[in-house]
Amino acid sequence: MDKSVAAISTDFFSNAEKQKILAAVADAESRSSGEIAIMVVPESDRYLEAEQLGALLLAGLVAVIICVLTHHVTIWTYIPLVCLLFLPALTLFRRFPRLKISFAGPRRQAEAVRARALIGFYENGLYRTEGETGILIFISLLEHKVWILGDRGINEKIPPGYWQTLAGELAAGIRSGRAAETLCRVVAECGSELAHHFPRSHDDRNELANEILTS
Repeated sequence: MDKSVAAISTDFFSNAEKQKILAAVADAESRSSGEIAIMVVPESDRYLEAEQLGALLLAGLVAVIICVLTHHVTIWTYIPLVCLLFLPALTLFRRFPRLKISFAGPRRQAEAVRARALIGFYENGLYRTEGETGILIFISLLEHKVWILGDRGINEKIPPGYWQTLAGELAAGIRSGRAAETLCRVVAECGSELAHHFPRSHDDRNELANEILTS
């Protein structure tokens, strides 16, 4: 991943916000046997097809404008212009990822975020907790989408709809510019639900490092 792109997720929260979030995680975990991990990525997929479609349409639009302005509205002028403009247009879409997301439909985005969240869940070992009580709060910035995954032990007692509600709440907070505040509240709600179903035992230990994951 490009360093400038990776920095987007690393710097999304300020240091002060990170400390508040990690404190919220520690407090939630102190009341249950659950393990909560937070992961922030700049995007869940490259959406190469969206880049190419957007670049082609942009190149085609600019080519039409040039043909009209120069009074050379012929296929022999238009097609070479599209080919000439395609690479600069593609570079523009890659330089500004926000441009391409409108060419990736909602279903495509949701599938990409879900797949990337699953990868993050297994890559970071959330499936290895002793009581199968790991939870991943996954945030994908480009799509402004959130996915919350619970391990098998949690899913046996807490319905998926509960996590979907919290994910929607956090996504709304991100879109409104209250990401850190909303995340702390969602973590606290996770902690309360976990404490109800998985109260902390006397020999419970912290099985996952408390940090904000970025890859």
